[in-house]
Amino acid sequence: MKSIAVPITLITWLFYASCTTKKAPAAITGTWRLLIGTLIEKGDTTVTDYTSNKQFIKIINDTHFAFLSHDLNKGKDSANALFTAGGGKYSIKDSIYTEHLEYCNAREWENNDFTFTVSIKNDTLIQQGVEKIEGSNINRLNIEKYVRLR
Repeated sequence: MKSIAVPITLITWLFYASCTTKKAPAAITGTWRLLIGTLIEKGDTTVTDYTSNKQFIKIINDTHFAFLSHDLNKGKDSANALFTAGGGKYSIKDSIYTEHLEYCNAREWENNDFTFTVSIKNDTLIQQGVEKIEGSNINRLNIEKYVRLR
């Protein structure tokens, strides 16, 4: 009788696991620090190093993402003072990652979807895609390279 109980328990567990809500792939969840960002817009390329004068992190859990950025001079240099924050829900299928930005200190960015192709190798995440907001001049290719913090 005991030899039957183990397989039935295993089958029951497998059935339950297959019926639960699908979560994001574990590879993308975590806390990521942006190292370098590249924006290409109207033929101009801007590369920003996020390791010296500013920091940017992205936190991704099973259903939501959030990002925070600030200058490392604590706003004392008003020409370079920076604070950016936003977040919302996201979806991912294979390497296609789409953010629905629900909250952002730049309010014109709210309620827009941004689709990126992502690749993860070891502790590095590379995300690239077009950021476009209808009715504005924002239409650019954004390429970001992150390192996993947790």
